[in-house]
Amino acid sequence: MAGGGFRVLHLVRPFLAFLPEVQSADRRIPFREKVIYTVISLFIFLVCSQLPLYGIHSTTGADPFYWMRVILASNRGTVMELGITPIVTSGLVMQLLAGSKIIEVDNSVREDRALLNGAQKLLGILIAVGEAVAYVLSGMYGSVSQLGTGNAILIILQLIFAGIIVICLDELLQKGYGLGSGISLFIATNICENIIWKAFSPTTINTGRGAEFEGAVRALREAFYRQNLPNVTNLLATVFVFLIVIYFQGFRVVLPVRSKNARGQQGSYPIKLFYTSNMPIILQSALVSNLYFISQLLYRRYSGNFLVNLLGKWKESEYSGGQFIPVGGLAYYITAPSSLADMAANPFHALFYIVFMLSACALFSKTWIEVSGSSARDVAKQLKEQQMVMPGHRESNLQKELNRYIPTAAAFGGVCIGALTVLADFMGAIGSGTGILLAVTIIYQYFETFEKERASELGFFGL
Repeated sequence: MAGGGFRVLHLVRPFLAFLPEVQSADRRIPFREKVIYTVISLFIFLVCSQLPLYGIHSTTGADPFYWMRVILASNRGTVMELGITPIVTSGLVMQLLAGSKIIEVDNSVREDRALLNGAQKLLGILIAVGEAVAYVLSGMYGSVSQLGTGNAILIILQLIFAGIIVICLDELLQKGYGLGSGISLFIATNICENIIWKAFSPTTINTGRGAEFEGAVRALREAFYRQNLPNVTNLLATVFVFLIVIYFQGFRVVLPVRSKNARGQQGSYPIKLFYTSNMPIILQSALVSNLYFISQLLYRRYSGNFLVNLLGKWKESEYSGGQFIPVGGLAYYITAPSSLADMAANPFHALFYIVFMLSACALFSKTWIEVSGSSARDVAKQLKEQQMVMPGHRESNLQKELNRYIPTAAAFGGVCIGALTVLADFMGAIGSGTGILLAVTIIYQYFETFEKERASELGFFGL
């Protein structure tokens, strides 16, 4: 066991027996079976996203997660109300605690990995409990007196159970039964569904100028310039950002490596520009969504408090069906400007948002490589264990050579991800810059995983 004496992670040990767990696969899962598991997991998620909560009185009040629903893979008024918020938030907290060395974790020790995974799972369930209780008590489904104590408890239990289902589905895919991760799969599905709906939706909305089609393509008469609903310019911006992100996915530095033992066995270690993939933007979204949630709940009860106003001031939107939008405080400044005219009128807001996005993504990217086992030190250790060296460099210099590329790729890649998100937001792309970036990177990851698994399957059967 790593380290002597008592450590914070040991507090989780008594709870491990009670936490839901998916056993690791004890055999090689065929590619076709992985696809089936992935499709079944997605089907369960989509059913939960359409299954209404039993016992709610109404869902007409303000929605604290309105701005982040697409990214959080949640659907209002359904059992998937909380979406992936609990699991992503618990991951964010645990990674930051481990990265700041408040919690000591040795990723090379199996027990430490199990304890960290258990701690993250336990925290995710506790967050689901806390958010479910906060939703009900804040009156999002009607006042508790209208709902009744029995119904209120039933709603909380439904939300907690759905949160546990998401945790288990994600673990099922992560442990080799399916492709990719549940979090990524659910995010990409939700974002793509939102983009397609806003492009082709046949429903009509009254914006004060009569009924208009919600879908950008259906409303061709005013398609290029209407302000408060998706337009074709937004759709073109979305396609443009998709292409830019796909182009950037190809940027990488390939370091040659060879085996010390098997003469002539050559290989390579690619370091992508997006070294940490979409994790910076997922962690940034989790941070912002929780800040929105806390800020709105506090503002509704203590709007006269100076500190609450400093965190965020909110008002009801004219076009979002009774939803609240940030108009002051920190919540306002970390929200993307609504248009180019808004940027010109409030340049400090635009500048603050840009600086926040770039610095947050770079910081989360740098933190992630340290706690996810992908830092220069971890990669050097993995290559040494595989008896691989870099031609022209001593084995002792391997970490030093990797340090020239990996921290830079992580930080600069994080900045690029933040910059692409800002660009998409400023261009008015459908689904938000964050959503598009997540969708593209996740779809690209699945394409790479699909090709790798297929190639592995063909190689396995000797075809």
